[in-house]
Amino acid sequence: MKSIVVMPSGKRDPGRTLHRFAKPGRFLRQSGAALPWLAVAGVAVTTLGLVWGLFFSPADWQQGDAVRIMYIHVPAAWLASAGYLALALCSFASLVWRHPLADLAATEIGPVGAGFTALCLGTGSLWGKPMWGAWWVWDARLTSVLVLFLLFVGYMALRAAIDDEAKAARAAAILALVGLVNLPIIYFSVDWWNSLHQGESIFTPGGPKIAPVFLIPLGLMAVGYLFAFAALWLERTRAEVWRRRAQSLAVQAAQG
Repeated sequence: MKSIVVMPSGKRDPGRTLHRFAKPGRFLRQSGAALPWLAVAGVAVTTLGLVWGLFFSPADWQQGDAVRIMYIHVPAAWLASAGYLALALCSFASLVWRHPLADLAATEIGPVGAGFTALCLGTGSLWGKPMWGAWWVWDARLTSVLVLFLLFVGYMALRAAIDDEAKAARAAAILALVGLVNLPIIYFSVDWWNSLHQGESIFTPGGPKIAPVFLIPLGLMAVGYLFAFAALWLERTRAEVWRRRAQSLAVQAAQG
């Protein structure tokens, strides 16, 4: 029977519980089983949502066909913010519990999160041109998302700039946690400041303000993006685990 680590108060020790999942072999086995399903689901659901949104959903009465950019732009914005939250949580676990796999996961989420944030900014510019008459405006929402992209890039640059792995992990984790302050700014920016960007129209107290004919393909795209994000993140993390194992074996062989 497996033992459970219990703290003096009778509660489980979260640090010890997390370290149960830090073994590279266990992680590779479990992630290897999940990765093909995530990848296939990501491609299939994203393709379904994209085809539905681009070819079968109607044009908007005000925006016309330009509204179809929404199906690519909005889920990318959601995943950009969610990805940074995951980065911060992994960084917190790395700082507090010295969880090695959490630090590795935080490192590998940076490029994926930056990619989705860049997609959000790029499609936002494409959408802004016909709606606002400009590719870019220094709007509060746009500026805060640009800051989010710079935080992802800054995290990756800081990791690469410090040779000492432990110091690099600690400095980058602190940066990731400090950057959390930008997430509520992104979400509430349209309420706190005058903004060209439209306000919240889905997660509202009275329910979504978007018609189901638009909401269904948008939801499919969001789910597809989520699966794709998870698959890319897992694949990068697995590749780094294999690289470090190979490096460790090479060092042992050289010493032996």
